Amino acid sequence: MEHPARQPGASILELNDIQMSFGGVHALKGINHAVPEGIIQAVIGPNGAGKTTLFHCISGLLNPTEGSILFRGAEINGLAPHRIAHLGISRTFQHVALFKSMTVLENVMLGRHSRTRSGFWATGLRFPGMRSEERNIHKKAEAFLDLVGLADASRLQAGTLPLGKQKILEIARALATEPRLVLLDEPAGGLNMTETEELGVLIQKICQTGITVVLVEHDMNLVMDISDQILVLHYGQYLASGTPQHIKDDPAVIEAYLGEN
Repeated sequence: MEHPARQPGASILELNDIQMSFGGVHALKGINHAVPEGIIQAVIGPNGAGKTTLFHCISGLLNPTEGSILFRGAEINGLAPHRIAHLGISRTFQHVALFKSMTVLENVMLGRHSRTRSGFWATGLRFPGMRSEERNIHKKAEAFLDLVGLADASRLQAGTLPLGKQKILEIARALATEPRLVLLDEPAGGLNMTETEELGVLIQKICQTGITVVLVEHDMNLVMDISDQILVLHYGQYLASGTPQHIKDDPAVIEAYLGEN
């Protein structure tokens, strides 16, 4: 699954000496890395390497013990997750976190929450502005479902979808916030080969719309096929970074993670 070379822009995300400790456990130990705008950036490493902890720090679920995270040049350390989402960072999680009794469309409409303007009274009293905004939310949600290929499933309950489609739905909901950067945490986990290939096509399609993608993933075929840049973590520390070919040939990466061929 080859992709045309993407021209990276200026750094959209900068990680400066990121450290995260839980008591005496050091989950991240001085991570420094910059993600250029407009690329697919993969983060790989063995279980316990600190990948998801890093995502939690970027998305505001955790505040790094030390260091700074810059998004489009502004520090976001300590901001609440909803503030970070409003600034333009969205994410998915390892385990699907959908409202399974709601419809597919309703789940994506919920993703528009950070982009709505109507307050409590306007919503409750059904003011004209609120009705107009609700129509717009509905229209936008349908567009995102069309983008990810779930338009025909919009009226189904989310919980009735197979796992692969639920993961795609979660991506659609993340896109509904209209992010500049989206964090995908193990999107291929539990998917079969065909579903993984379709996911790879979708991730490239998302990047082509101008959204920078950072993904944590264990499926090395997917990572090597679609990534422009790869960051390798090992026991919470930086191990290597570079293009897929560079990472494939790095002796330290081969020894620590990829294994001898």
